[in-house]
Amino acid sequence: MRFHAAEWHIDPHKIGVLGFSAGGHLSAAMSTYFAKRLYPPVDAADKESCRPDFAVVIYPGHLSIAAAEWDAKQGTKKFVVRAPATADKDLGVNPDIPVTRQTPPTFLLQAEDDHVDSVYDSLAYYIALKKAGVPVEMHLYAQGGHAFGLRRTKFPITGWPQLVETWLGTIGMIPE
Repeated sequence: MRFHAAEWHIDPHKIGVLGFSAGGHLSAAMSTYFAKRLYPPVDAADKESCRPDFAVVIYPGHLSIAAAEWDAKQGTKKFVVRAPATADKDLGVNPDIPVTRQTPPTFLLQAEDDHVDSVYDSLAYYIALKKAGVPVEMHLYAQGGHAFGLRRTKFPITGWPQLVETWLGTIGMIPE
């Protein structure tokens, strides 16, 4: 996107990621793994920064140590999660999501009654972002479940898109 920003009439410094559920995990991963390329550059586009300027992470999964440990026990290829033995399993961030001060500003949203991805995944990521000094805004709602997306519901969580729009204005990504 940055490579084509002028052609597409977008600001190359206002490109972000938004993801729901597993896509929320992917948005967090993109926000923390932008510095290391997985392949050698093949053209000019590969020389552009991969760092998102902001992230919107909605009902993410697999961001806490507890979720990572559960993942490690699934399937035929088991693996070990490398986390300190004394780490808080619920509120410690998945060690595969290396939050640093360079992680972009992040908006987190989740319903506490989400029975697919635990609210602890959002809480663990929030705590890690705060500890790293990353600007973060989080909204938790009592009801909303999982996969509410943009669908209108009877719950207050339905108003989340306006919260994201306001937040994007406060961090300078869109006009206030």
